[in-house]
Amino acid sequence: MIKFQHTVFALPFAAVGAGYAAGGWPKLHVCLWILGAMVGARSAAMTFNRIVDARFDAANPRTAARAIPRGLVSMKFATGFLIASLALFVASAAMLNGVCLVLAPVAALVILGYSFTKRFTPLSHFILGLSLAMAPVGAWLAVLPTAHWLPLAFGAGVLFWVAGFDILYACEDAEFDKSTGLKSVPAALGIPRALWVARACHAVALAAFAWPALQGLRGWYAVALGAVALLLVYEHTLVRPGDLRRANRAFFHVNAVIGFTLAGGAIAELALSSTIIT
Repeated sequence: MIKFQHTVFALPFAAVGAGYAAGGWPKLHVCLWILGAMVGARSAAMTFNRIVDARFDAANPRTAARAIPRGLVSMKFATGFLIASLALFVASAAMLNGVCLVLAPVAALVILGYSFTKRFTPLSHFILGLSLAMAPVGAWLAVLPTAHWLPLAFGAGVLFWVAGFDILYACEDAEFDKSTGLKSVPAALGIPRALWVARACHAVALAAFAWPALQGLRGWYAVALGAVALLLVYEHTLVRPGDLRRANRAFFHVNAVIGFTLAGGAIAELALSSTIIT
């Protein structure tokens, strides 16, 4: 029901936030509790989404094979797993510091509330982006519970990057969403216009990701940023108004490479250079 490979969208940026807050490798117990918080939050978010969207998943040919509609996972088990995942998230936040514990309910509200947003707003893609954007910010606060522009820049980049590729992915369900009253940018604007919105989102994401480079984070990070710009261009060649066959490749495969490339460049620059971010 929950795919491990989807962690590539948030976990690399959590590593960036934690690494730069620590100025290197954080203490092992901090890393483990950050990982616990990430696993708990993500598992809770995806399980809750599968529970509340079960009837829509069953009616949609693209999602009818998911675990709950097929009866492979019962609602009772999914609910128990949801509670356990939330408990892991809150316990991990408590073990990190007071700031993380206080903010944990806010984060939980965002990651769980996303599942309802398609009922009333086509901006749901941006709420999903916000859910993942909390990864670099939360990991920074786990190590250094003070405000700083760097995790916010990465968070803003993640928000618009995720919103953009989620709009591309939602193009596959545009007709289903319209027929069931669900809201999305493709359902509201049509696929051609939605593709332009996705491109605009990725332009904003690149600008946000470029801000650390303008502030001195160059070297390997700048190389990675250039590669990501090319990958985003390639991603948008895969999805066209009359041809959505490669939307899944654009959604997962290309974006998996984007996440690891950018975060890897940032971590490599931290490990191999003397760059200081103030």
